[in-house]
Amino acid sequence: MSEKRLLVVDDEPEFGELVRKVAVNLGYEARVTTSGREFQDAYHELRPTMIVMDMVMPEMDGNELVLWLMEQRYAAHLIIITGYSPDYAKDARVLAEFNGLRSVTALTKPIGLARLREALNAGTEGGSVG
Repeated sequence: MSEKRLLVVDDEPEFGELVRKVAVNLGYEARVTTSGREFQDAYHELRPTMIVMDMVMPEMDGNELVLWLMEQRYAAHLIIITGYSPDYAKDARVLAEFNGLRSVTALTKPIGLARLREALNAGTEGGSVG
């Protein structure tokens, strides 16, 4: 298993695949999921060192997944993304940080490739972006 493992959850498969391709080029083992339940199953298999999470999804939103991650004692880097109001991502970042997760980046779609690479690299270096 790779030292750099990325798990993506986004209900837009094309965006998830874009993130996966960028991550693989940066040396990640990466998996894309399109729902909260699929994400939860993959989380236990992959044991990610970084997560890219869309905020607004049907059935289970990003806030619910952030709380679930806290229950799992997830402590690695989290990139929260939204195509809606930036407040969605900022609110989730505050929720994650309030619950003890310190390495959180909030981004708004559309995201440029350079910005995405920067965020993925910041997580592996222990830094925080955004």
